Amino acid sequence: MNVIIIDDEPLARSIVKEYLQSYTEIKMLAECNDGFEGLKAIQQYEPDLIFLDIQMPKINGFEMLELIEIAPPVIFTTAFDEYAIKAFESNAIDYLLKPFSKERFDKALQKYISQQKPFSQKTEAVLESAAQSPVQQNRVVVKDGSKIKIIPVSQIQYLEAADDYVKIFTAEGSFLKKKTMSYFEQSLFSFQFVRVHRSYIVNTQLITRIDAYEKDSHLLLLSTGSKLPVSKAGYSKLKEVLGI
Repeated sequence: MNVIIIDDEPLARSIVKEYLQSYTEIKMLAECNDGFEGLKAIQQYEPDLIFLDIQMPKINGFEMLELIEIAPPVIFTTAFDEYAIKAFESNAIDYLLKPFSKERFDKALQKYISQQKPFSQKTEAVLESAAQSPVQQNRVVVKDGSKIKIIPVSQIQYLEAADDYVKIFTAEGSFLKKKTMSYFEQSLFSFQFVRVHRSYIVNTQLITRIDAYEKDSHLLLLSTGSKLPVSKAGYSKLKEVLGI
């Protein structure tokens, strides 16, 4: 079994390495001190399992996982965070709460080894739950070619459905994120972002006008010049949020 350790704390990495020494069948391929390094190592080595910290500089563990097409099985290592713990417990993925003992480490590893199930769906479920964290709601991390871009939510103008992706529009251009519209509808601040159509979520602070359009539909005009369709259901949501 090939593993990678991703944690910004050298001591935490050394503890995991020490605990792994008793497992002769496990080979450590790399240790990384931030999410950028972790992303590169996962793409390069395609490990069987990763030990991943959540609170890291630049991008956190959840954001790093969102950038991977098919996330590998994960044993999370983290200090206490109520949103993280809720995400783990509700989706049956094991995690190690720092500081953890060798006994607890062994239990987590044996749990993974004994289950031998595809973990990608569980990891995706963790990310869905973690989206409710205030940290996750403040920004969106996307891949822009070979670069990683952090978009503050306040800079998002609107979002548009694009097959298996969502296209995020900002003043700098548009960026693709492999998520669903429902994901963003639930994770973005509801008082600022409204799903006005099955294919569009809009930043209400940019709305300058709402015009009647075809039967039971409307058209939004944004201060950026963009025009977006509004469905009957979307118009009801919009009136509620805007108080009109």
